[in-house]
Amino acid sequence: MVVVLLVTPGCTLVQLLIPPENLKVLPPTEFAAAITKEDVLLVDVHTPEQAHIKGTDHFIPYDEVGQHLASFPARRSTPIYLYCKSGHMVNVSARTLFEHGYTNVYNLGGGTEAWVEAGFTVEK
Repeated sequence: MVVVLLVTPGCTLVQLLIPPENLKVLPPTEFAAAITKEDVLLVDVHTPEQAHIKGTDHFIPYDEVGQHLASFPARRSTPIYLYCKSGHMVNVSARTLFEHGYTNVYNLGGGTEAWVEAGFTVEK
């Protein structure tokens, strides 16, 4: 058996697969409830851009978050909800945000695949 892993330059497999310890992973139902609150930021970090959750504030590739910090709130305690197709790309984005002082970063567990399986819709 041959396994081929494609990883973006500058991004290790460990960074992609192992979530930062302070990243909060929410199942789709909890994530859906959380993103309806005021003063939260919803960011799709999937590359390439695919179907997304209605109300998404930004579409920033997971490996470019550090280049787009101006798109994130100045208040580092603002809840930031990240998602991608499967949940793994969020690990890299979250690490970058934690390194820049953000403290409330959440991941949609299982990504938009789990979101759709749970009965929620996405937009193209």
